[in-house]
Amino acid sequence: MEMNETIKQIANRLKGLREAADTTIETLANFCEISAEKYKAYETGNLDIPISILFKVARYFNIDMTVLLSGEEPHMHSYCFVRKNEGIRIERSKLYNYKSLAYNFIHRKVEPMLVEVEPKDENDSIVVNNHSGQEFNYVLEGRMKIHLGNKTFELSEGDAIYFDSSLPHGMIALDNKKCKFLAVII
Repeated sequence: MEMNETIKQIANRLKGLREAADTTIETLANFCEISAEKYKAYETGNLDIPISILFKVARYFNIDMTVLLSGEEPHMHSYCFVRKNEGIRIERSKLYNYKSLAYNFIHRKVEPMLVEVEPKDENDSIVVNNHSGQEFNYVLEGRMKIHLGNKTFELSEGDAIYFDSSLPHGMIALDNKKCKFLAVII
């Protein structure tokens, strides 16, 4: 499936959920701490939807994020087994590819994801976001630069960082190569 089609499907689920709950765009925009115009653009599928917004909307409606991503409810209670190169791929942006590694476990307390950051010019600005909770990132391949609040860190294979994800954060791959890391969002 093409990335734009995936974004459109997620956008349709956002809108459908909001309308089914008889919730206004303004209410959700306020909850997500963004403008109503920006939230409306997410619902049209014309603007890439940050993972932080998906987390907030899922929390607002007290649903699993898997519902927003795939349209299906998770159903495993005891375990979720995911083989190499499997999991739900979340292709939302040209720079970041996410793969949910526990998408089928109901009521999970953390969101483990395999993230690939595509290289871009190191002088380009880094797109930052923030969301409630905490986050742990462990670099599996390559190197990346992460901006965290007013600090910058360079991480290589085997390096890890744990942080308060309410701090504005964003990353880029270094050395003109893709960087792959495990992100655990709490």
